[in-house]
Amino acid sequence: MTARTGTPDDSSGAPRITCGSVCLIGRPNAGKSTLLNRLVGAKIAIVSDKPQTTRTRLLGVRNYPGGQVIYIDTPGIHRPLHRMNARMVEAALDTLSEVDLVTLLMDATQSIGGGDRYLLDRLQKTSPVVLVLNKIDRVEKLALLPKIGELSRLRDFAEIVPISALTGENVDRLEEVVLRYLPEGPALYPADYLTDQPERILVAETVREQVLAHTRSEIPFSTAVLVDRFQEPDPSGLMRLYCTILVERASQKPIVIGRAGSMVKRIGTAARLELERLFGTRVFLDLRVKVRPDWREDERLLDTLGLGPHES
Repeated sequence: MTARTGTPDDSSGAPRITCGSVCLIGRPNAGKSTLLNRLVGAKIAIVSDKPQTTRTRLLGVRNYPGGQVIYIDTPGIHRPLHRMNARMVEAALDTLSEVDLVTLLMDATQSIGGGDRYLLDRLQKTSPVVLVLNKIDRVEKLALLPKIGELSRLRDFAEIVPISALTGENVDRLEEVVLRYLPEGPALYPADYLTDQPERILVAETVREQVLAHTRSEIPFSTAVLVDRFQEPDPSGLMRLYCTILVERASQKPIVIGRAGSMVKRIGTAARLELERLFGTRVFLDLRVKVRPDWREDERLLDTLGLGPHES
């Protein structure tokens, strides 16, 4: 990747600017990852129409004239049925106390439900909170006003900003609001820093994105990707990556593999093209499929997948 990943810069003595952290939180499928990619100007989060696509906290940095914003994407808040999901929700809620500003994303096409009210209740002691009403490209503009009025009666938001993360409509307005609510301070990351995600995680997530895109039913929720070997580009510029797609049941393995390997080949081809774009080099990608019963309850495996407890 051309942009740096890793740890914060030691910026002591740097000029003071507007700088702070912003949490993107919401229910599954609210569009948080699409918005993160839009805000940082690069695809660092995988995107899918399947709920619970985001499983870990994901940090992305954007530099503006006179300001630096650390955006933190979080897993969607939902009722956890497995230890993996419980960790996802814990990671999202833990973030609330660690940031300078919370942006609550809500889907403008959906009515307010019990999950939204639960999340609003968890935010009662959090301030400031900016409500971001996403997916306005899918609703009539006249229908937005009643929705905004209904939501504004549920709590006192610092701002309410309707946007479309997909088309970019009004995202510039959201960025103006974010910068206004952040404190003054030195930049925390170098100017070329993009994300905190290690390259191995980016590889695993890119492969998982294609599993989500090509499979249906329960498969997307019960799969994970492990990077077994990560080989840097050789003198010819070829990067070699070896990954394992985990499934929970034996009946799921032939679905992911497909007839004569057709499905795993489609997944691999799409993932390889995306990885070549990501790393700017040729990629050899080897995919295997293995059955790992109840992996979503395996604490050690969850740690390996990067779903361990967040360390501040």
